[in-house]
Formats: sequence, C-alpha cells, structure tokens
Amino acid sequence: MKVTLSALDTSESSFMPLVVIEFAQDVKEETKEWLKNRIIAPKKDGVRRLLTSGIVIQVFPLHDNEALKKLEDTWYTRFALKYQPIDSIRGYFGETIALYFGFLEYFTFALIPMAVIGLPYYLFVWEDYDKYVIFASFNLIWSTLILEVWKRGCANMTYRWGTLLMKRKFEEPRPGFHGVLGINSITGKEEPLYPSYKRQLRIYLVSLPFVCLCLYFSLYVMMIYFDLEVWALGLHENSGSEWTSVLLYVPSIIYAIVIEIMNRLYRYAAEFLTSWENHRLESAYQNHLILKVLVFNFLNCFASLFYIAFVLKDMKLLRQSLATLLITSQILNQIVESLLPYWLQRKHGVRVKRKVQALKVDIDATLYEQVILEKEMGTYLGTFDDYLELFLQFGYVSLFSCVYPLAAAFAVLNNFTEVNSDALKMCRVFKRPFSEPSASIGVWQLAFETMSVISVVTNCALIGMSPQVNAIFPESKADLILIVVAVEHALLALKFILAFAIPDKPRHIQMKLARLEFESLEALKQQQMKLVTENLKEEPKESGKEKAT
Repeated sequence: MKVTLSALDTSESSFMPLVVIEFAQDVKEETKEWLKNRIIAPKKDGVRRLLTSGIVIQVFPLHDNEALKKLEDTWYTRFALKYQPIDSIRGYFGETIALYFGFLEYFTFALIPMAVIGLPYYLFVWEDYDKYVIFASFNLIWSTLILEVWKRGCANMTYRWGTLLMKRKFEEPRPGFHGVLGINSITGKEEPLYPSYKRQLRIYLVSLPFVCLCLYFSLYVMMIYFDLEVWALGLHENSGSEWTSVLLYVPSIIYAIVIEIMNRLYRYAAEFLTSWENHRLESAYQNHLILKVLVFNFLNCFASLFYIAFVLKDMKLLRQSLATLLITSQILNQIVESLLPYWLQRKHGVRVKRKVQALKVDIDATLYEQVILEKEMGTYLGTFDDYLELFLQFGYVSLFSCVYPLAAAFAVLNNFTEVNSDALKMCRVFKRPFSEPSASIGVWQLAFETMSVISVVTNCALIGMSPQVNAIFPESKADLILIVVAVEHALLALKFILAFAIPDKPRHIQMKLARLEFESLEALKQQQMKLVTENLKEEPKESGKEKAT
C-alpha cells in the first residue's frame, strides 16, 4: 500500500516538507499542480484565495523535532525557578509569541512585591479594613510603574531582535474577506471589493445591538447571583451549621463558572459577528474583535465586584467574591486551555501510532506519522486569549486587591504554572504557527494602561469609603467627596507625569538609534555627492559632442 503526503512523490527523493498543505477531498490534480507551480514561482500567491474558496483546508509548518526537543529541555520539561529562554522561543516561534512569554514572565515577577506586602497584611489586619488605605496607595504606584518599566524591557528585546523600528507593511486582504471582484485603485490588482457603508450598517445595526443585549444579559445573570447570595446567607443565619457556612461560597463558585462559560460563548459569537462584518484587513478585524471581547469581559467579570463595593458597600462579601472569582477562573483556565487539550492530544497520538504500525508504507513512516498527528492538532489562533487572561488577572489585582491582599499571591502561583502550561500548549498541543515579527505587545499595552487608570479611580473611591477616612469628616460628606475627587485627579496627573518622565526606550538604545539614523543620513549624503560628481564628469563630454555636431 502506497501512502503519499502531497502532490510530490516523497518516495523518489529525500524531500523533507517544512509546510503541510491539506486539500479538500474533491480537489482535482490540475488544481494541485497549479498551486505547486505558483508556490515555486518567483511570485508566490494564490493560497489566500484557495483558503477562502475551501479548496485548501489548512496550511501549517511542521515542527522541527530536534530543535523543539532542545527548546523544551531549556524551557519547561525540568521544573525550576529560572528565566525563560526568550531568545530561543523567538528563534523557534517568532517575535510575537516570544513577546507574550516575555511579558508573562515580567508580569509574574512584577506581582511579587504586591504578594510579599499582601501576605503579612492579610495575616495581621484580616478584618481591619481601616488600614487598607496604605495598601491601596501602594497599589496605585505599582500599577503605573510596572507598565512603564515593561516598555523599556520590551524595547531592549525588540532592539536586540531587530524589530523595534519595524513599520507596518502593506497588508493583503484577509482570507475570509469577500466581495465583488474589481481593481484595487492602490495596488492595481484584481481583488474582492466591499463598500464601506455596508460594513458600517452591519456594525451599527447588528453588532452593536447584539453586544448591548449580551451586556444586559450579563447584568441579569449578576442579579440572579445576588439572589443566590441572599438565599445562602439566610439559610446560614437560620441554621448556623458548618455545612451552611461552606454553602456561603457556593453561589460565588457557580457564578464564576457561569462567567467563564459566558465569556467563551460570547467569544465565539464575537468572532462570527466580526467575520460577518467583512473587514478587509486582519488588523481591522483584530481591533474590532478585541474591542467587542474586552467590553463584555470587563463587565461580565467586574460588574458584580463594583456593585458589591459601591452599591452594597459590603467589604466582606467583596473579599469573598473576589477570591472565589480569581481562584475559580485560574483553575478553569488551566484545565480548559492546557491540561484537557494535552490529554486529548496524547490519546490521539496513541491512535495514530497504532494506525501507522498497521500500514505497510514505502515512505518514511516517522514523517507520515508526524504529518497525520500534527494535522489533527488544534490551530493556535494567536496570543489573544493569553493576553486576555493576564488582562483580567491584572484587573482583579489592581482594582480590588486592597480588600483581599492575597490576590497577588494567588496570581503569582498561577503564573508560575501558567508559564509551563502555556509552553506545553505551544510545543505539544497546537500546530506550529507561522512566525510573525512584532515590535511590541500592540493594543494590549493600551488595554493594560486603561485598566490602571480605572484602578486609580476605584482605589481612591475605596479609600474614601473607609471608616478611617470617614472619621475625619463626620459631618460633611460633600467635603469628603470633593477631597477624594481632588486626590484622584492629582494621582491621575502624577500617573501621566510618571508615564511622560520615564522614557519608553532606555538611554543606550536611544543613543544607538540616533547613531544609526546619523549613519544613514551620512550614507545618503555620500551617495548624493557621488551622483553629483558623476554628473559633473559627464557634462564636459556632452558639451564636446554638441560642439562637434
């Protein structure tokens, strides 16, 4: 029995494919030959249209088993508290994924000061909410500084990789983009064209109302959760037994699970809607998707905490809800994102090996097994979900951790395991993604900075609500509100001053970039002088020819 991996006959040569292309079952040989000629031609195109039309199902690069084994040995197979091999990750997966793991590592270490301060604070002032003013004040400074310092570390890495000054290249249309064939006025190429007004109508008449409906449904579920809290509290007050004290945590756990389910279901709906909006460029698609998902996730995850803090003003319930939401979401994410897919992938690998052993193939059985195994692996859809998880974690820590100081400690513990589970996911669960260059973490930097601004407002409000501060203004609440607002504005001003005062790029990188720009200008001047000199030398010859004529 002969098994072939592609249109090329691998049994006649030692050809080792780096990228696998899977065709639909009814594709003709002429189409395969046409695509092969397009790929080996100097101008490589056509794959995007074939993906859109469904002729090509998927295109993915194979893992390099030898290089992957070396990376795993220095990354996650030997559990130890050490820095990640970011440069090796970048060499294998590209800058975009390396920047995510660099940010995950940095954010984990940045959480340690909050965890170190929060642990004794939790142990010694557990019920004394008057003293959370100090912790909230430290929280404000911390949330600002870590993001500014990250920019400098990011600049160091991307300068070393040569992508710091990378400019956005001209983007080709997305594979899913469709429309009426026409001539692009900029490129002169024939491609699908879709009127902008139709896209705007879809956004404002369908997508926006749907998002608002989902937000309303999220608030409705939140109110059901509070009804369950009231029921559990009433049951505990009536009986006072130990099992009813445990029952007090059940509504929060159920609500945390429901939040995760709603987030994931909404994500699928947001992807469908954003794709249906028919954005031409991948960057536009990602921006609209991120906006939809962030708005819903922020409200879904934090609305109950804001309601407890500023409407119910129940700090004990706020602490309980924050702890339950944070810990439950972390456990669920670890199971759903890494452990469960890895277990399923291992079972699939055993089935593939049995299938290969039962075949008598005249090609490299190891290669055939690798292609079949990786073909069924999940496709890594980018760092969106990974950054979103860190964004929500940053919100839990920066917004309300002053009433639950252990939030940072649990986040540190989670992230130490997250590094290894994400590494396992990249190496053994998903197909190897194509490498993508990147100069920063992109729009997520703005998302984290926005969350830090919200944390300033939230922590100032919590400080103003503390009994210690209220005791200073026993009669005039208006004066208290004015002072809290003034302090909040002053802290926001300080935050922006710090952001301006701390350079995004270290001094030595600024000097190197300035030197590079100077050398480029000097080289341009020399080239221009050379052209002028050559033109001056040619002028006398041309004048002599004119006289002879």
